[in-house]
Amino acid sequence: MSQTWKIVIVVVLIISIIVVLTIKRNQSAENAGSDTDSISLGQIDPASAPAEYRPEQLVGKGLPVMIDLGSDQCIPCKMMTPILEELKSKYVGTLAVHFLDVRKLPALSKLYKIQLIPTQIFYDASGKELFRHEGFYAKEDILAKWKELGIDIQNPVMVSPIE
Repeated sequence: MSQTWKIVIVVVLIISIIVVLTIKRNQSAENAGSDTDSISLGQIDPASAPAEYRPEQLVGKGLPVMIDLGSDQCIPCKMMTPILEELKSKYVGTLAVHFLDVRKLPALSKLYKIQLIPTQIFYDASGKELFRHEGFYAKEDILAKWKELGIDIQNPVMVSPIE
């Protein structure tokens, strides 16, 4: 291979690298202003979470509660949506179900100490946190977990936990 071709190949490679780096830098700059993922949780004050989404407003009202923290942009979170809606409608009066979008309200991530979305948090009727699950959670597994925790949401009377 001649010296000229070697120089052309090196120049093309250098130009390609510069173009890729420029595109990546521009995408990062565009996303920095609008995407809450670019915000460090260390910069967020949990006190800035709206009062109506705080645990003391959602739990401890005489019903067991499941809070699902996720995002309307996350695939497993989207898969949870019909499950949450079914639980909300089928167990009205015996179970409260809430979905909180942590991308729209990033302070909720810090307030609820969320590491991964979706995260489901189970509370008893008095507001005590009983269990957390990270990731997609099937309806049957949710119902089995309530029973395992000693709460029969079919009949909201305490039952003995399965050992």
